[in-house]
Amino acid sequence: MSAAPTAGASMPAQIRPVRGLAAFAALAVLLLALASIHAGIGARPVAPATLLKAVFAFDSHNFEHQILVKLRFARLAGTLLVGAALGIAGLLLQSLLRNPLGEPHILGLNAGASLAVVASTALPFLAGGFARPLVAALGAGALFALVLMLASAGRSGLTMLKVTFCGIALSALASSLTSTILILDEETLQEMRLWLAGDLAGIGYGPIGAALPAIGIGTLLSLLIAPRLNALALGDAAATGLGVPVRSTRAIGLVATALLCGASVSIAGPIGFIGLIVPNATRWLASGDLRFALPLSALCGATLLLAADIAARVIAGPHELATGIMTAIVGAPLFILVVARYFR
Repeated sequence: MSAAPTAGASMPAQIRPVRGLAAFAALAVLLLALASIHAGIGARPVAPATLLKAVFAFDSHNFEHQILVKLRFARLAGTLLVGAALGIAGLLLQSLLRNPLGEPHILGLNAGASLAVVASTALPFLAGGFARPLVAALGAGALFALVLMLASAGRSGLTMLKVTFCGIALSALASSLTSTILILDEETLQEMRLWLAGDLAGIGYGPIGAALPAIGIGTLLSLLIAPRLNALALGDAAATGLGVPVRSTRAIGLVATALLCGASVSIAGPIGFIGLIVPNATRWLASGDLRFALPLSALCGATLLLAADIAARVIAGPHELATGIMTAIVGAPLFILVVARYFR
């Protein structure tokens, strides 16, 4: 499998360590500030001092501490985990395909994972509970493999335009199949309708714990192949000349991406465009060195999704919007800008 290099992506970007470290520190501070705001807002606002006491001196008889630990900290942890996983997955996809339009929501991974989760919910004997992240990862990987197979057909091979269009088309097909299952099974519809919008409300520690192994393995695999991905940015021929096993590197990267996307979808549903925004921001903030960019993308993704979830909770207060709506409001115009920039 080979992907056509895009403008500005044929050579690794220059490493900017000072700027990168400054960005990392600034994002870490911003993340802590947003985390305190995220945990403090709600029907019953909680002061920062109470947050600290709940963390370091938890009192099981304190009602506010109970709310924080059982409800709000679970949502906070889920938001951070999903944002970090989607940030890494987006950077991996764009690096593997050398495609600035590479994003799990656009290329079919989220749709495949959603279809697999909905099908397994409608037919509970297939899988459930702790198996849901694995089912979602298999669905994401299977649909994306089909996207790559179809996009590779023809004389031109795999190109940015073909893989993007195939991803959009197969995402639409998977979404139609998901809708068909929901129409035929009202019980599944009631259970999954908010989840399918990319909703972080009501996240419990159970789904987070179930998704942790998949996210951990996907993150570890991405870090292991980061040096190879740096060489891959030079092109397949140059990477092969440097001794990089191109096919196995892409295979490992795609497995890691499927695990990260599947686990994220299993927690919060199909949240789009985090994987599009984060890689572009990461390259601007730091460098093209994946060994540094991957951890930065995790921090950037967590920060971005945390900000989106805060906005979803306060913009239409006292009602809440699905977090996926907020990421789409920002991500869709960015997608159009990237397309317009590439094809101008």
